[in-house]
Amino acid sequence: MPWVYLLRCRDGSYYTGLAQKDLEDRVAKHNAGYFGGYTASRLPVELVFAEHFPLAIHAIEMERRIKTWSRAKKEALIARDWDRLRTLARTATPSSS
Repeated sequence: MPWVYLLRCRDGSYYTGLAQKDLEDRVAKHNAGYFGGYTASRLPVELVFAEHFPLAIHAIEMERRIKTWSRAKKEALIARDWDRLRTLARTATPSSS
């Protein structure tokens, strides 16, 4: 079952990713520097949000959507503050990690 997840990096930025199966293994690999790239230079990372989806296409769509969101929207999602998320969705804010 696919997962969309957000990691908080050592520098306070957020990384949005997709795990096709084992979420715990995916996070462990990020923390081991296995993937290189963005998270490898910002270790350790902490899993702050995860949601599973029955279909991979839905998880892929959500991952792409979240990657365009502002930091404030990501933090509202992490906090599961649905009212704030709706409010932020109505305002045009530039994307940031």
